[in-house]
Amino acid sequence: MMNEEIASSSSTSSSGVKKIFLRLSQIYQSTLDRSTPHTKLRWIGAGILLLLFLLRIFVYHGWYIVCYAVGIYHLNLFIAFLTPKIDPEFDPYANDDDGPNLPMRSNEEFRPFIRRLPEFKFWLSIVKSTLIGLVCTFFDCFNVPVFWPILVMYFITLFCITMKRQIKHMIKYKYLPFTRNKPRYQRVNEPQTTANSK
Repeated sequence: MMNEEIASSSSTSSSGVKKIFLRLSQIYQSTLDRSTPHTKLRWIGAGILLLLFLLRIFVYHGWYIVCYAVGIYHLNLFIAFLTPKIDPEFDPYANDDDGPNLPMRSNEEFRPFIRRLPEFKFWLSIVKSTLIGLVCTFFDCFNVPVFWPILVMYFITLFCITMKRQIKHMIKYKYLPFTRNKPRYQRVNEPQTTANSK
């Protein structure tokens, strides 16, 4: 009889915990859904969070390894943001002669640029990684003593090499990951019907 009472009380407490976590995940997803259309505000918030992280690093003169790891992760995210979802180098439907090209005639297929990492996921990953890095700066076990100028030079070298490779890839396959001056079409007002005159 005691075992049944213990089993029933543990099942009710575990279902209560599941309900709490379910409710928290619903609130989290609802907040993300509400923030989706506000692109500029999201990126301003991410920039402020990143500045707070860097300010903490500079003020306390430590956690350079954490800063370096966050920087490498952000570089990796940025490269994924710049690359197309279907890499033209490995596209089985591409022309074998010179690689895929943009359509030259109106009867050719138009394939828009689709990113490997969409903008929203890029932003969310940056915010999460910056928050994790910021939390790591509150623990001394992550404050490994290193000679930080070497890390800075290594990061700059790595950034230049990867961006050079990415730009060569863009030039070779003739794509541009940013759309600037995209044409915007205005709504044409329909003529009013004569129903009002009747």
